[in-house]
Amino acid sequence: MKKILIANRGEIALRVMRSAREMGIKTVAVYSSADRNALHVRYADEAVFIGQAPSSQSYLVGDKIIEACRKTGAEGIHPGYGFLSENAAFARQVREAGLILIGPSPEAMEVMGNKLSAKAAASKYNIPMVPGTEEAITDIAEAKKRAVEVGFPILIKAAAGGGGKGMRIVESVNDFEEQMQMAVSEATSAFGDGSVFIERYVSSPRHIEIQVLGDTHGNIVHLFERDCSVQRRHQKVVEEAPSAVLTPAIREQMGRCAVDVARSVNYTGAGTVEFIMDNELNFYFLEMNTRLQVEHPVSELITGVDLVKEQINIARGEPISFKQEDLKINGHAIELRVYAEDPANNFLPDIGTLQTYVTPKGPGVRVDDGFEQGMEIPIYYDPMIAKLITYGKDRTEAIERMIRAIDEYHITGITTTLGFGRFVMQHKAFTSGNFDTHFVQKYFTPEALQGSNEDEALIAAIVMERLLGEKNVNSAATTLNAKVSNWAKNRKDLS
Repeated sequence: MKKILIANRGEIALRVMRSAREMGIKTVAVYSSADRNALHVRYADEAVFIGQAPSSQSYLVGDKIIEACRKTGAEGIHPGYGFLSENAAFARQVREAGLILIGPSPEAMEVMGNKLSAKAAASKYNIPMVPGTEEAITDIAEAKKRAVEVGFPILIKAAAGGGGKGMRIVESVNDFEEQMQMAVSEATSAFGDGSVFIERYVSSPRHIEIQVLGDTHGNIVHLFERDCSVQRRHQKVVEEAPSAVLTPAIREQMGRCAVDVARSVNYTGAGTVEFIMDNELNFYFLEMNTRLQVEHPVSELITGVDLVKEQINIARGEPISFKQEDLKINGHAIELRVYAEDPANNFLPDIGTLQTYVTPKGPGVRVDDGFEQGMEIPIYYDPMIAKLITYGKDRTEAIERMIRAIDEYHITGITTTLGFGRFVMQHKAFTSGNFDTHFVQKYFTPEALQGSNEDEALIAAIVMERLLGEKNVNSAATTLNAKVSNWAKNRKDLS
């Protein structure tokens, strides 16, 4: 492949293009009307307009992606994550068009895209499973009977689900019928498939996932684990590698299980096998994501492997460039997803213009983003602005660098999750490693962000004073009745 099209936008499109450029591969961007001036469009060697802002009219239209390949001569397609990245029908369409999808086969996507068929495939290798049903259940009376056998509390989950949709925790048999009906309804609405199944609810779970790579020569390796337990609305906000709680023996066991899960579908490319872990460090297979994950940078930093380059080479038919025994964990990495969201208002998305946008720099800091100062955050897509990743010789240094990087990351015009990230990094539950997926519910309150919000307001005032030709930082602070931060004390102006 000498030219590839990236069927995505924002930071992941840029991320893929940078690795491709290092490999001497030309890149093609696609863009909607909302992304005409986006950074990924400017960075690519070529760019093709594919439709209006809603993703259903642009980034989700496979025919337009294929046509853009024909128009530009692109031989392969990297789907990134989201949009069409786990769409088996699109994967087949790419194959039928004589193009190469930089990802797994449509058959692997189909099996792993449904939680029940994924569990069935994994069970061939005796992978640990959470006790529950092995098939979809639609009959409420039968479902209630099975739930009693499994034991409460139980979890009702959508077979085709993700992101917490179609999921219900049921504490007692008296609540079961209502929660079952709600789960089926939500699953039908979200995925067009009302199939649900039952699992015993793990009350204090950690979310541990294993990065895997497979090639067309039968080689499958894992790149250790990521702990993704700090979540809001069942979606990740903070991820780290390695986990603070895994022993070497458990790490090796989970790695073998992840490789076996990938082997069960002859997996090729980059994928992630996800597990749930209880407070006694027992782990159970959850699902497999058949794509590159948002949090892949932390695995890259602790292993020194460029996962995008490996994906491209695997799609070219080359073997994985290393063996399992070549890998070892070096240091510690943490990622904070910087969302345009208001943590003080139940993490609701925010939109607006990036009036100030200054990214942190220095040792051990990586920022994967797709925005610059003056750009607007579009309402049509995921509200993630950037991924802030820090790396250190150990977990303590990675945390310290994350706090420093958050303090150096200046964004005004919208509300972000930066203040929340600082709260997490300084909370004793996180620093001790003694936390689970209920971290936000247990520890976070909007009041915890008060000081952070005051600093953001102060920065906004300073920017405004600069625009008005004023240079008195302290007067801005007085106007806002805000405490002057160390950052402001050491700045006479922004010039």
